[in-house]
Amino acid sequence: MVRIRKELPEESFELKKRIVWRIAVYIRLSREDGKDESLSVSNQRKIILEYVEENFQEEDIIEDIYIDDGQSGTDYDRPEFQRMLCDVERGKVNCIVCKNLSRAFRNYSDQGYFLESYFPKFHTRFVTLGDPKVDTFTDPEVVSGMEVPISGLMNDRFACKTSNDIRRTFDTKRRRGEFIGAFAPYGYLKDPEDKNHLIIDPDAAEVVRDIFCWYVYGDMKMEKEKEERFRGNMSKEGIARRLNDLGIPNPTAYKRRQGLKYCNPQIEKNDGLWQGASVAAVLSNEMYTGTMVQGKQRVVSYKVHDRERVPKGEWYRVRNTHEAIITEEMFALAQKMQARERRRAPGKRCNYLFSGFLKCADCHKSMTRKPSRNIVYFNCSTYKRKSKNKCTIHSIRLDVLEKTVLTVIQRQIELAGCVDETISRITKWPVAGIEKSRLQTLLFMRTRELKKSEDLLAESYLDWKNGTLTLEQYSKIKGKLEEQENRLKIVLKNIKEDLKSERQKNICGNIDLEYFLRHGNIFSLSQGILTELVEEILVHENGGITIVFCFKNPYS
Repeated sequence: MVRIRKELPEESFELKKRIVWRIAVYIRLSREDGKDESLSVSNQRKIILEYVEENFQEEDIIEDIYIDDGQSGTDYDRPEFQRMLCDVERGKVNCIVCKNLSRAFRNYSDQGYFLESYFPKFHTRFVTLGDPKVDTFTDPEVVSGMEVPISGLMNDRFACKTSNDIRRTFDTKRRRGEFIGAFAPYGYLKDPEDKNHLIIDPDAAEVVRDIFCWYVYGDMKMEKEKEERFRGNMSKEGIARRLNDLGIPNPTAYKRRQGLKYCNPQIEKNDGLWQGASVAAVLSNEMYTGTMVQGKQRVVSYKVHDRERVPKGEWYRVRNTHEAIITEEMFALAQKMQARERRRAPGKRCNYLFSGFLKCADCHKSMTRKPSRNIVYFNCSTYKRKSKNKCTIHSIRLDVLEKTVLTVIQRQIELAGCVDETISRITKWPVAGIEKSRLQTLLFMRTRELKKSEDLLAESYLDWKNGTLTLEQYSKIKGKLEEQENRLKIVLKNIKEDLKSERQKNICGNIDLEYFLRHGNIFSLSQGILTELVEEILVHENGGITIVFCFKNPYS
């Protein structure tokens, strides 16, 4: 608290001497004010403190200084303004001083409410130094005069015009494909030479590629397994667990580690770990194809800062504005798979092989999976769950279905002469799993972190022995470092296991693709193959199936 040194002249009226003013200094700087020195925080502070020094008594106290930097004055939902109001209501302050009315309000109705209702209710004096000069204690009639309302209206209109100008400028940039966000999407960085252009962040981009690869094609190590439940694509939750096992921070934690002042309320709840929702956000972001997509949300108005969703048809989409991380085909497949109804294998990180593909040929509803004595059946969901009078069972065994689908796909490729087209599609598959080089980099980084943690623990022990640290301080540091070491050891174990698996795989990492390129066909099914080649599989009552392929030719 700062006490005022200079006293007012003797002739000051009696009442003022009896009141001790507990002063709140309020300062606001909006983004639009830019580098205008006359409106800078330091300049406002200097002017207000000089005014208080000259015009208040010695016993008057500056309780606090409230600074809203980069905040609009068109509403009062500002962090420091709200903190100041709480202090007013608690009786901590009874006088507010700011440079001028526009620093406190750029909303005509808000200005009227606070000056005419709120401040009088809490017996709070409000002072501005000019444009116009206001002091609700020495001249309470000024609020109801002409100058203050007119000034408030002009501030309101100025805010409206500024808001419209800024919106037009941003819309122009969006139409040109210029990035206007505060932070680049995960996987990209702002170009140091052009803040409206995005460049690839190599480390994060590899994670993005892995997420799409795992979701669309599954984990290729698991695709070699014969059990049906291990040959589906990886679920979003499974991908999140894999990333967490490798010690890869989620997008919010990653940006913070890079020194960016990125804020996400969810980060406090999950300690920087990946979740299914964060994986879904990556999978749904078209920016990774090299297309600039902006304008998904908008504020209601310059006074109401609530955001509302914009219909997809009104988004700003500009192709080829930056380097792509994934292909458009890969992105389209991911959206197609997200749109399908999928069921994850219980307790596993992947989906069932035929999940999302099987439909009843008559009612066109999905088929339900029913294990029975080591044999898996698929039945019409309408028959099993709703009414046996609406459809029939349409039962088919998994082993029969798998053999039949494989045979039909093989014959389709052979008879239709579509080998070239199929090869073209399948050769777009990314290399399976995490690349060996990136795993080695992760191994090096995590090993270095572990060594650093061990060194810090040893130094802390010496500091305790030397008396620099108390036993309590040492115990606290020791607990945190040991917890960090245990976590890093688990991460290192996971990375080493992946490296071992990586060495055992051939250059392509996909037996099916290698065989297909040699022989022009496939010899086993995976969900990756089904996703590329098959739209849906219809199961008939007699046990027959109809396969609808993604690409058509005269023989399909």
